[in-house]
Amino acid sequence: MSMLTNSLPFDGADRSPQISTARKAQLKRFALGALTLFSMGSVLTALFALRTAIYVWHMHA
Repeated sequence: MSMLTNSLPFDGADRSPQISTARKAQLKRFALGALTLFSMGSVLTALFALRTAIYVWHMHA
């Protein structure tokens, strides 16, 4: 049993993965695009809420 567990690399400290510069740039572009998309969604939601509030305010006035 110990032979099975000693042969598997459970400890990740001995090898650290290296990310290439191109991969880092690709991940950065993806993260920036996701952040932009979520920001635009938040602004769109705020505009819908404002439009609804103005509509309800005019309806009751």
